[in-house]
Amino acid sequence: MGPLQGIRVVEIAGLGPGPFCAMLLADMGADVLRIERSTGSGLFEPKFDLTNRGKRSVVIDLKKPEGIAAVLKLVESADIITEGFRPGVMERLGLGPEACLARNPKLVYGRMTGFGQTGPLAKVAGHDINYIAMSGALHAIGAADKPVPPLNLVGDFGGGALYLAFGLVSALLETRRSGQGQVVDATMIDGAASLMTMMYGMAAAGGWEDRREANLVDGGAHFYDTYETADGLHVSIGSIEPQFYAELVRLAGLDPETFAPQNDKAQWPALKVKLAEVIRTRTRDEWCAIMEGTDVCFAPVLSMFEAPEHPHNRARGTFIEIDGVVQPGPAPRFSRTMPDQPTPPPAPGTHTDQGLADWGFSADEIAALKAVGAAA
Repeated sequence: MGPLQGIRVVEIAGLGPGPFCAMLLADMGADVLRIERSTGSGLFEPKFDLTNRGKRSVVIDLKKPEGIAAVLKLVESADIITEGFRPGVMERLGLGPEACLARNPKLVYGRMTGFGQTGPLAKVAGHDINYIAMSGALHAIGAADKPVPPLNLVGDFGGGALYLAFGLVSALLETRRSGQGQVVDATMIDGAASLMTMMYGMAAAGGWEDRREANLVDGGAHFYDTYETADGLHVSIGSIEPQFYAELVRLAGLDPETFAPQNDKAQWPALKVKLAEVIRTRTRDEWCAIMEGTDVCFAPVLSMFEAPEHPHNRARGTFIEIDGVVQPGPAPRFSRTMPDQPTPPPAPGTHTDQGLADWGFSADEIAALKAVGAAA
């Protein structure tokens, strides 16, 4: 099931945001055929490469003309193709947008890069940290004395994969109206900048200082931060609205008069010290017993190993287990076309024969590809 059931996607294998985008499409029911270039081992066992879950894996050698011809044949019956190489690489292979759209004018061609297909830095190497640095996002995240990279969430996965997935589905909807395919140029720097839209608005309105730990949601406010508890763990407080702040003051046993100037930024540092002292008097579990489930806007800071066991996450099925591996489940939820549980990530080439056959290759064509080493 899933809302994308019946949609066919050719994924040219890569790393990071590209595979994650294709995983999102597979989670929603799309038939994703991942084109691997070799059967060599990756950084870890395939079963743990979770961004490949729900897909089928076909090994095709893109250095052989027969391999390129095979991918172009797949493109003829695909709705979407995705790739994440530097600009020009797919064109040199003979699999660029012009060649693919000539085979299938309705094709949506998704491109995932850091800096984009155009611009002075288009062909320069980089990683998540570099792209979010240039978007303004990295400068705003971290302690006062140093920006801190927020894992690969803002560039690779948030600004990259999610925007590519959104762009692909948007283009697919347009194709259904126009009958014409197009290229989706998704970049991590554009996406990361887009994620900062609200903050840029706040800055334009004079409500954002150009330094860390000085603003409403960057750890500057005492009522929007994390605090260490008596057992060395942490809790999160997000009591922005006055009624939620009043509940924090009440349940934490704070002095109402001392904590009355909630939005006086000059008072924030001193109030943060006082609140930290109070939070440190109890364990995380003790604070959970007092505040969890109230309107304080409170939650314990859980580790990746703790989060799947939280009662709320268990009740919603936020995390699932596939082939013995605990992982986040497909999101979002649907009332009518709920996706099936994803299949485990396959080893490279697991579906070469069946995948090619399902996509229109005859047994003789598959055998010919294998005979010349173009498929494995």
